[in-house]
Amino acid sequence: MIIGGVVNRPGLTSPLQIVWFKRDLRTRDHRPLAEAARRGPVLPLYIVEPSVMEAPDFDPSHWSFIRESLQDLRENLAQLGQPLVVRRGEVLEVLRTLAVGRKVVIHAHEETGNGITYARDRAVRRWAREAGIEFHEYPANGVVRRLRDRDQWAGIWEERMREPLAPSPKRLEAVAGEEIGEIPTGSDLGLGPDKREGAVQRGGERRAWEVLDSFLESRGEWYRGGISSPLSAETACSRLSPYLAWGNLSTRQVMVSLRRRMEWAGGRWAGSLRAFESRMHWRCHFIQKLEDEPEIEYRNFVRAYDGLRENEFNEDYFAAWREGRTGYPMIDACMRMLLATGWLNFRMRSMLVAFAAYDLWLHWDKPAKFLARQFLDYEPGIHYPQFQMQSGTAGHATIRLYNPVKQGQEQDPTGEFVRKWVPELSRVPASFLHAPWLMPREQQAGAGVLIGSDYPAPVVDHREAMVRAKARIAEFRRNPALASEVAEVFARHGSRRRSTERKPPPGDDRQMKLF
Repeated sequence: MIIGGVVNRPGLTSPLQIVWFKRDLRTRDHRPLAEAARRGPVLPLYIVEPSVMEAPDFDPSHWSFIRESLQDLRENLAQLGQPLVVRRGEVLEVLRTLAVGRKVVIHAHEETGNGITYARDRAVRRWAREAGIEFHEYPANGVVRRLRDRDQWAGIWEERMREPLAPSPKRLEAVAGEEIGEIPTGSDLGLGPDKREGAVQRGGERRAWEVLDSFLESRGEWYRGGISSPLSAETACSRLSPYLAWGNLSTRQVMVSLRRRMEWAGGRWAGSLRAFESRMHWRCHFIQKLEDEPEIEYRNFVRAYDGLRENEFNEDYFAAWREGRTGYPMIDACMRMLLATGWLNFRMRSMLVAFAAYDLWLHWDKPAKFLARQFLDYEPGIHYPQFQMQSGTAGHATIRLYNPVKQGQEQDPTGEFVRKWVPELSRVPASFLHAPWLMPREQQAGAGVLIGSDYPAPVVDHREAMVRAKARIAEFRRNPALASEVAEVFARHGSRRRSTERKPPPGDDRQMKLF
């Protein structure tokens, strides 16, 4: 029973079991919740942390999604007998307050987050140890904490995916006299407006299952072959990424549902579901990199690349890129879609990063923080390793160089996508749409767009930029220290699925692929 926002239950007869929710906003397949429910009265807790909200990778749209997830979580927990409790403040101060005058046990999932949450979790573990408080952390997915040997990772991942789902509690023994607290709005937190209030993906466990079911029942048939073009990817992609990032679904829940569906899949479905299964494996593979080496959020993966771009950052280029006015229609359309919706398919994300890294020669740090704020599905463990890989500082032999005109012609041949997101070009004929600066002046006037006035001319010449980028990377790759460091990075982080294949030498410029 809730009276005046206070949970009114009989007094505690056993230690208070605090379930600290972080990026795991669900009730099903939630081992901390299941374990706490077995032991005694449960206080399910979410802490709104100012340090996280003020970080350069956090955006009001993230809070909108989290808030919707918290509302859904509170309703689901209330049905079990104990609503979600929300507190504002830094984690240590909140936990210390809750522990005053009573015996507590804390349960939480492991988290591979940014540097702020990494330091926070270490501080909580240290405090609990020194205070003599039980603190149980449980694996959240296929990422292995304190992994000793990367060769063992794939086997551990598979073992975890085959484990039974954590049982859902039938009821929770509630806590007497604890105010549940309001779930604050973005305005309450001083975050400013969420510019994506029209975004189609909303938070919550119920919505997550609706999206998963629609993917496995209908949309997923076109996953393979449909995820590269932004035209088809909007429905062909699973669209599960924000629900996995904020924990409305667990990795294991998705894998269990996926493999059940694969048992009777044939034809196009079979190939698409196998491709999606590979991406689920790949997802944890990349998060493991940040788990093993948190410093890659801040520094080059391969330190031999230090100085490659850091000392010549062009703020004007950065502004044109982040505002969707580079003069390359496919680049600008992708950025504008992302700004409006918080989502973009993977290939187009890679193109945006590659354009920033090679065409504009921008060091990855500022663009990475900017895109972290734009991605509704921001997952630090994927974001930073991928950003560095696409920027060429992770030591991969293959450098992916995207030709934005070619990408537009291949992925948007009729111009439907560009015309939607770059309406200035809506009347430009398809033959010039992806390179409108080549259009004769009289045709520009006829199409109602003057290049350099109504729509910007290209900020750089792509061909010239590629020549410069390849030459500068090749120069760095002549550093004798680079080859040995790349080998060390691969030993720590590389995929073992094809470890017996011969790796091309890091200085082999033939590996610079053009897309």
